[in-house]
Amino acid sequence: MNIQEVLINDIERIDTTDMGIGRIKRNLQLDDDVDVVDYCKNIILDKNSTFTSKGKNYYITRDCEQLTVNKSSFTIITAHIIKK
Repeated sequence: MNIQEVLINDIERIDTTDMGIGRIKRNLQLDDDVDVVDYCKNIILDKNSTFTSKGKNYYITRDCEQLTVNKSSFTIITAHIIKK
């Protein structure tokens, strides 16, 4: 099973902490009314996203956004805008 399949099969486990919500909103410049977890799940489900694994984390990239998700807890740790 590839990384995308693993994440999609356990999509209901994807979550983040209260601190993570603030960090992700700030880093991705999201509006206050955006549901961060749903936004990140949509990135994971996007057929244009790419997936890599390094150490204890998965890295999901779509366009200029990159998510970091812990492999064992499925917690979204952070997200960044990447410069290309």
